[in-house]
Amino acid sequence: MSPPRSSGHAKLRDRDVSSLPEDRRLVLHVVFDTNTVVSALLFASGGLAWLRQHWREGGSIPLVSRATAAELTRVLSYPKFRLSPADRIELLGDYLPYCETIKLLEKCLIVCRDTNDQPFLDLARSGNADLLVTGDQDLLALTGQTSFLIETPNAYRQRTCGTEPAL
Repeated sequence: MSPPRSSGHAKLRDRDVSSLPEDRRLVLHVVFDTNTVVSALLFASGGLAWLRQHWREGGSIPLVSRATAAELTRVLSYPKFRLSPADRIELLGDYLPYCETIKLLEKCLIVCRDTNDQPFLDLARSGNADLLVTGDQDLLALTGQTSFLIETPNAYRQRTCGTEPAL
């Protein structure tokens, strides 16, 4: 017999969706952290490039807040990426139009040891996200403590596509 699932797993499996609008019943609502989004947007042949098509085709509804969108914009401005303002706008155009913007109403009761990661927890809580997808160890350490799942991009790919990333 397998161990009991965390509350996040139960939410995906047993969630009462009858009160949700029809367009929210079948598609997962996901918070992707900044590093995940940046990797998907910048590295066309990288391990997370598949996410761009996933968003475009409605495979998930990414959730963003003012704080997480500002963080994404700030990171895309890093000199190491050598992106012009037009390049940044184009990249944001491959992500933000597919997102649902959430006005933060609730703070997540779980506090991350890295305060820079707290906006992602707050967004997931306020947006009633199904998952938070991250490679960040401070966030992954909170797995099983929230009402939403927290998992790596590879685990998310396995969940949604049933495939492992190519090595």
